[in-house]
Amino acid sequence: MLSNMAGSLILHKRIETTVAKAKALRKYVEPLLTKSKDDSTHSRRVVFSYLRDKEPVKELFNVVADKIADRPGGYTRIVKLGTRQGDAADVCIMELVDFNETMLLATAEKPAKTRRSRRGGGKKADSAETTEAKASSETKEGTPAVVEETTKAEPVAVQEENAVEADDLEKVEGIGPKIAEVLTEAGVDTFAKLADSTPETIREILDQAGSQFASHDPATWPQQAKLAADGKWDELKAWQDELDGGREN
Repeated sequence: MLSNMAGSLILHKRIETTVAKAKALRKYVEPLLTKSKDDSTHSRRVVFSYLRDKEPVKELFNVVADKIADRPGGYTRIVKLGTRQGDAADVCIMELVDFNETMLLATAEKPAKTRRSRRGGGKKADSAETTEAKASSETKEGTPAVVEETTKAEPVAVQEENAVEADDLEKVEGIGPKIAEVLTEAGVDTFAKLADSTPETIREILDQAGSQFASHDPATWPQQAKLAADGKWDELKAWQDELDGGREN
């Protein structure tokens, strides 16, 4: 049961269950999440012995591991929903912390609290003066301001026209979100560029990005990218089914 629940949690990033099962699952799955940070054949075999399913293992090492690389622990969150009708069991949602994008964005964009004083007579007067000065300035210099804004907007439009849409490098088996970000920052942001790169060049980029990428093997990435760039998706999928985390068996 715990094996199936752990697989569902890794694939779907959140599940609904009882609080008792969620607490038992947390003790079962968190050591596996920690194990996934060491992307080696031994680690994959150990995790597979617990999950007993290839798809959650691939998702764990290729996607989840990159997302939780900087987190020292506490990968899951339990949110209680109340009592279930029928058996009165406490139910909850269990999710992977780093995949709740809504909560992460809310935390990042939370505005700073400011104190407001009721004694704002002087501030209101200053605000009124500022408003009048701004209106006067707009009346006298309204036309130049419009011209200036138009002038500034032109380079942006040119830049958008010249921009080239990047490819989704995560479709290459072995590349997760963080590695895709590292490659994009290094200028390798399309399948064609990745296909033209050598495994040695990619290895240098990963080594410069940090030791957490030392266990990744880019030997097949250029060949996979070449198939993707040529639109040979069926051939790429068939080959990826034979790979083990992007590595040839």
